[in-house]
Amino acid sequence: MTRVHHLDGGLIVSVQAPQDSPCHGTEVITAMAAASLANGAIGVRLNSPEHVASVRRRCREALIIGLWKRCHANSSVYITPQYKDLVHIWSAGADVVALDGTDRPRPGGEDLGSIITRAKAELGAMVMADIDTLPNAEQAAALGCDWIGTTLYGYTPATSNRQPPALELLQPLRQRLSVPVLCEGGISSPQQAQQAMALGATAVVVGTAITGIDQQVSRYSKALATASHTFIQ
Repeated sequence: MTRVHHLDGGLIVSVQAPQDSPCHGTEVITAMAAASLANGAIGVRLNSPEHVASVRRRCREALIIGLWKRCHANSSVYITPQYKDLVHIWSAGADVVALDGTDRPRPGGEDLGSIITRAKAELGAMVMADIDTLPNAEQAAALGCDWIGTTLYGYTPATSNRQPPALELLQPLRQRLSVPVLCEGGISSPQQAQQAMALGATAVVVGTAITGIDQQVSRYSKALATASHTFIQ
């Protein structure tokens, strides 16, 4: 599909919401995705087959990165953890399926290499690896992942002492990899997005800073609740 080949310098908006949020409703997610695309985003990143299918119906030419967050008691991997999850997302209409690209054990004894191999051979699917470290990015690319995203930097035991965005990873990733590198996670301003591009990101993914109504309102409310009420004349 031609829409996956126009990444350079582009903004991809992650349109997601917590399960218990009113914004998690399919109509709301679809409207936020459409608004993002209408205002310059080159694509959207969506969680669940239902949301992918709904946005695909409304925005037929949109670039959609799909994933499915699934929790398992025996594994900390939750972004499209199993092959069957990838199949559901691809079948719903995603152009690219994002999945955990770290070296952590996956549920059901599956491994990243076999999932990618099956995705290519059985579906002809494009795959994006959400990684945390440079070695895991290199491994994911070697296994056949089409895109690399810094999504899990700061969210795994190996990077628990790091704070997203993964700006320090961008230059080495671009130097060592031949696939597109997307800076995702922790981008909080247009200026920070520009910085990511200057450091080598092929495209930038922004979520909470744009579509995270729950998190953003909570942040402002807490800040005002703890602010001094002393009036300075």
